[in-house]
Amino acid sequence: MGSVRKASAWLGLVEDNDERYYDDEYSEEAETGTNQPWVTDPRVQVVAEEAEDTGRRIATVTPDSFRDARGIGELFRDGVPVIVNLTAMDPTDAKRVVDFAAGLTFGLRGSIERVATRVFLLTPAHTRVVNGEAAGRPADGFFNQS
Repeated sequence: MGSVRKASAWLGLVEDNDERYYDDEYSEEAETGTNQPWVTDPRVQVVAEEAEDTGRRIATVTPDSFRDARGIGELFRDGVPVIVNLTAMDPTDAKRVVDFAAGLTFGLRGSIERVATRVFLLTPAHTRVVNGEAAGRPADGFFNQS
C-alpha cells in the first residue's frame, strides 16, 4: 500500500483493505487456550533472572507514546520498581505518562521520584530507596582530617 493510499485510508477517504494487520494465528491460539506468558514490549528491560528469583529486580522502560503506559502499570502492579525514561517522548505525551504514573503510585501507595530530567523512579510501597549519602559519615566531610 502506497503512502498516498495509506494517508487516504487513515483519513477515511478510501477503504482500508490492507491485510497485513490481521493475524489469523493469534485468534486460533487464543481459542485453543495455550497458556504462554504475556511478553512485554522489547523496550522493557528486566535485570537478570537470578535477581528475579530473589525478588530483586528493577524494570527500565523507555516509552515511545502514551500507549506504553500499560506496560509500566503492569510491572508496577506486580511490585517491580520501574525506571521510566521519557527523553525520547513528545513533551505532551510525557506529561500524560507522568500524570498516569503519579496516579498509579498514589493508588498503590508507592512513590514517584525524579531521578534526572525526564527520568522517574516508581517504587512500590514495600520498597525502600537508599540515598547516596552514607548514614554513618561524619558531618565535617572526608577532607577535613584533624
